[in-house]
Amino acid sequence: MVRTRIVRAVGVLAAATLALSACGGSDDEQTADGLDQVTVGIIPILDVAPIYLGEDQGFFEDEGIDLTLESGQGGAAILPGVESGQFEFGFSNNTSLLVAKDKGIDVRIVAAGNSTTGEVGADFSAVVAPEGSDIAEATDLEGKRVAVNTLNNIGSTTINNAVREAGGDPSSIEYVELAFPDMPAALGNGQVDAAWVVEPFVTIATGQGATPVLYNFAETDPELMVASYFTSAKTAEADADLVERFAAAMEKSLAYAAENPDEVRRIIQTYTSLDAEAAEAVTLPAFPTEIDEDSLTLLAELAVEDGALSSVPDISSMLP
Repeated sequence: MVRTRIVRAVGVLAAATLALSACGGSDDEQTADGLDQVTVGIIPILDVAPIYLGEDQGFFEDEGIDLTLESGQGGAAILPGVESGQFEFGFSNNTSLLVAKDKGIDVRIVAAGNSTTGEVGADFSAVVAPEGSDIAEATDLEGKRVAVNTLNNIGSTTINNAVREAGGDPSSIEYVELAFPDMPAALGNGQVDAAWVVEPFVTIATGQGATPVLYNFAETDPELMVASYFTSAKTAEADADLVERFAAAMEKSLAYAAENPDEVRRIIQTYTSLDAEAAEAVTLPAFPTEIDEDSLTLLAELAVEDGALSSVPDISSMLP
């Protein structure tokens, strides 16, 4: 069964979906061929397929970059790694980047990462309720225990927004922090009433009888940019040419991924444990080629409303 195959694959994905070693210094570290050595902190999940495809297709080499991809435990490891110079670039969801900016970390977004498909009923992110639950729509989440992988982050802020938009009061929702791989079991044993999951866990949960009741990204904004590639202010200011070349390679990579979903499904089998059947079953995110400033502003406003941010940061200072 496809579900069984995907469940077996989550051993590799487990640590990655919660929220490393290489040194920076691309200015003076080059290969024998004269390529700049660049390390990117990533999370080995479906969302980063474009950068793997870009490496595979030679887009980074074309821009004079010798790319090394280092797997992190999520933004908690990648953000300080980029700030310290351990990585030249990193991948993170945008709310985490906004929170970092709010805390005084001068992050710079250099390329889009991934977006919602915009399709309610067919997105890579959903809130699911267990089989037999009386939770059938967004407002039914009031007073319920809902699992998210990180408290006060992009999961809860978009869920709260969708509940408000449906006429409900999200203030009564009790959020429970769990790793994505643990959520299907938590639903099954009654530990939580509902769970926010992203692929491949949407497919896993629904394969075990769970029902999607809310597509939080798609319902917040059908064009919501969820994640981005970023760098530190130090790297952006010290090596603007490298940042420009990295961004150009990412744009090619994102465009290629958007135009070749079969290639995306092929490449994710090379850095996760998903086999061909499982890779075919999951819903892929969208891969925009342009940074969506409106999405960043919206996510910041939602985070302020929920208390995750003290104020909306200067978004323009985070952009190229």
